[in-house]
Amino acid sequence: MDDFDRYRAEMNRVLLGSGHLGIKRFFALDTQAFEDGALDKRTKELMGLVGSIVLRCDDCVTYHIKQCADCGVTREQFMDAFNVALVVGGSITIPHLRRAVERLDQVLAG
Repeated sequence: MDDFDRYRAEMNRVLLGSGHLGIKRFFALDTQAFEDGALDKRTKELMGLVGSIVLRCDDCVTYHIKQCADCGVTREQFMDAFNVALVVGGSITIPHLRRAVERLDQVLAG
């Protein structure tokens, strides 16, 4: 997990350091989308997790697992979210669910 965090932070720094206005705006929009609003951050992160599984983006899945854990999502709640992702995304998401459970175990183990 530490390698994931370091790589993500470094490459985000590089991307944002490019000075490209569109990239900066998208990053800001992404950050704002997951802040508390009519839906709380926890709910939005769970939605992001399900969307990431359905879209089959392992980096995004890892990121949202970490964010959800920081918001207090329990293992049982993660499994419910994984089930929703499986129903929405179908069997093609199963390899990503396997990796998601592995990441979840790593995150919950500290």
